[in-house]
Amino acid sequence: MRDPSQFGISRRDAMIVAAASTAVSAVPFRAGADTSLTAEQPVIQKVTLTVNGALHALELDTRTSLLDALREHIQLTGTKKGCDHGQCGACTVIINGRRINSCLTLAVMHEGDRITTVEGLGVPEDMHPMQAAFVKHDGYQCGYCTPGQICSAVAALDEVKAGIPSHVTEDLTAPITLTEAELRERMSGNICRCGAYSNIVEAIIEVARRPA
Repeated sequence: MRDPSQFGISRRDAMIVAAASTAVSAVPFRAGADTSLTAEQPVIQKVTLTVNGALHALELDTRTSLLDALREHIQLTGTKKGCDHGQCGACTVIINGRRINSCLTLAVMHEGDRITTVEGLGVPEDMHPMQAAFVKHDGYQCGYCTPGQICSAVAALDEVKAGIPSHVTEDLTAPITLTEAELRERMSGNICRCGAYSNIVEAIIEVARRPA
């Protein structure tokens, strides 16, 4: 076999041509086949979601996240879309008493569940104690993470009560004894890009220490 340089091309160019030829030959070809890319057809499913005590009958693409269903189909925009990857906690809602990242779950999975968003906790005229504490302690700056922070905080305190860990008294009507270190750990899934963590902690601890 002659050296490629005898034909006026470098060895590098010859290797590139050979590799490209191999790649092309490896692609199967069917006569008459449509080679254009087509998007997968969506599967639409009827689902009824119970959100903040109200029923919402929807027809959704089965790939629709609960976050998108809340924001785009039910028009509850209090729940925020931050990273959309379950890393920031801005989309936190409460389902059957437990907090969850709504961007990581499909809406069609939650028919029959009790879904609570920040709108369902309280309104400006009648705020939830956690909402009022966030206002009192300036537990926000830009406010984008605040709905998720509040939902997560409410559910976190309920989790402490339900779990009855060693730092909680046996009397469930007594205030929750919660250390700042444990609180920060429980809230670690909610990120505040403005850095209002100290005020957020103060707000949650105030609510935790109130008698039930």
